[in-house]
Amino acid sequence: MSAHIPGTAVRISNGPVELAVFEQGNPAGDTIVLVHGWPDTHELWQRVVPFLAERFRVISYDSRGAGDSTVPTRVADYRLPELAGDLFAVIDAVSPGKPVHVLAHDWGSVEAWEAVCEQGAAERIASFTSVSGPNLDHLGKWMRRRISDRSFGGPLAQAVASAYTVLFQIPGLATLPLRLWFSRHWPAFLKFFDGLDPALVQPGPTLADDMVNGLKLYRANIRTCLGRPRDRYTDVPVQLILNARDKAVRPVGYEDTEKWAPDLRRRHIDAGHWSPISHAEDIAQLTAEFVLDLDERAFRDVEERGA
Repeated sequence: MSAHIPGTAVRISNGPVELAVFEQGNPAGDTIVLVHGWPDTHELWQRVVPFLAERFRVISYDSRGAGDSTVPTRVADYRLPELAGDLFAVIDAVSPGKPVHVLAHDWGSVEAWEAVCEQGAAERIASFTSVSGPNLDHLGKWMRRRISDRSFGGPLAQAVASAYTVLFQIPGLATLPLRLWFSRHWPAFLKFFDGLDPALVQPGPTLADDMVNGLKLYRANIRTCLGRPRDRYTDVPVQLILNARDKAVRPVGYEDTEKWAPDLRRRHIDAGHWSPISHAEDIAQLTAEFVLDLDERAFRDVEERGA
């Protein structure tokens, strides 16, 4: 896949799903794949990309059900293994001979967690920077542990933060409010919810559809993963960027992450949920530092083996 003009998509297929994929940055640099969440498209990263583009080859894409990508109609088509398959399809197409680095936000991070916990993931993913999106199985295991220890504060805080997801489970209930109000007043809502400057929020033309289509993410995965959480381990190096003022994903829910991802780094920023918009430079800088630190570690390992 050669360099492309920003805003010009190529199509990458994963079975019947076609994904709109965009390339920017330095064609000779290490590849970073950006994965957005709900209800965004690849445009979520427009403020982050300029801080990465000089050093890195930057790939972003519209997830299934969003933007210019295919919109499956079945809820089952939005299960995490299908979404992880999309990420792997993009990786295999844009960097078939070398693992990529992944930066993901919200549901994009949930999807990427699914991918990095797959067998052999480290052969295709060199690192994963996670922003505001947990591994749902890890979250389910943590909630069960805390409740069994009679330590209810953390799970209660996250349950309150995630209360809206209960409404999203009911087919049709959220559709009209999302189409008729939230999609039309999204910048104002993000100012209220996240303290964002509305001038920084640029809703895309597909926002209303993306909001409604993306509800299938919640219906396909929340109850299954939290109700019957799996043991999900990864040997991919993971960086958690924890937003101190995140009202949707509370940092306390990552208490046990070292158990599942032993090669883990935690970084904290004073941001709300949509930090790729409000704190784009911080997100880019922390991601770049993580990648470069891993490169230095790999170089030292080679030197030590050669000594």
